[in-house]
Amino acid sequence: MFGVGKIAIIGGGSWATAIAKIVVDKTHHIGWYMRRDDRIEDFRRMGHNPAYLTSVHFDVNEIDFSTDINKIAEAYDTLVFVTPSPYLKNHLKKLKTRIKDKFIITAIKGIVPDENLICSEYFHQVYDIPHDNLACIGGPSHAEEVAMQRLSYLTVGCKDLEKAQAFTEVLSSEFIKTKVSDDVIGIEYSSVLKNVYAIAAGICSGLKYGDNFQAVLISNAVQEMKRFLTAMHPIERNVYDSVYLGDLLVTSYSNFSRNRTFGTMIGKGYSVKSAQIEMEMIAEGYFGTKCMKEINRHMHVNMPILDAVYNIIYERINPQIEIKLLTDSFR
Repeated sequence: MFGVGKIAIIGGGSWATAIAKIVVDKTHHIGWYMRRDDRIEDFRRMGHNPAYLTSVHFDVNEIDFSTDINKIAEAYDTLVFVTPSPYLKNHLKKLKTRIKDKFIITAIKGIVPDENLICSEYFHQVYDIPHDNLACIGGPSHAEEVAMQRLSYLTVGCKDLEKAQAFTEVLSSEFIKTKVSDDVIGIEYSSVLKNVYAIAAGICSGLKYGDNFQAVLISNAVQEMKRFLTAMHPIERNVYDSVYLGDLLVTSYSNFSRNRTFGTMIGKGYSVKSAQIEMEMIAEGYFGTKCMKEINRHMHVNMPILDAVYNIIYERINPQIEIKLLTDSFR
């Protein structure tokens, strides 16, 4: 039977911190790669991440911190990548250690810019990781609520369901319910698209469209998501499962959603640059929108919401005009 072995977290943000807390509470030991020595020193001294989820306390004696990604990759069997997608390549550029035989889990709800690849496919193509050794974590899971131990549902996707099941046993607790899926491609693409649709929801909120219209927007968004997933990876899936629709809903409606917040600022008249500066955190959907637009140039799926968000944040079309055109296409 497959065992996940020793687990390490790669990344130092809020979602990385929430996952690290879940894993270390279950296993009482993790490796943790962060890129900054000063951040690690502050973490050790204060007993919590100094920059994210500061109310979540750790026993630092159970954590093997390092700024050396090679040291962590060599010493641990399962590597959970939780970096913002635009920075993944830069972290991996430092990697000299062979990771082909490691169990690689991506908890990155984004896409690798320039390559236009979902993260599991990037690991497969560039690092020759077999699909059976690649997994992803999906589902409606804002880090803030997971950290507060509010009931959340996570799905672990892997072509090898035994490996997915082994990792769900690490995540499962009174407040984390888990399930497995073999639809890694669908889970990863839906987690990219839901960020785009959350930006659209935020733009509409900023423009003072009401709850009635938001419901129509998201109804159309899930249909658009289904069209794309069916074209990209035509397998039997239920897009109304929590890992697809649930993640879309929470990202589009929650006050914790960075993508919705980013979109709201655009709808209120902020420029993209000023919204990004004021937020101080990365809205993955900004990068995801451009990547998905470029991918869909080859796929030719009807995606009016993606097109509208792209036109607003990259072509600088007036949000009021673009959303009005979008509303005319809905029924």
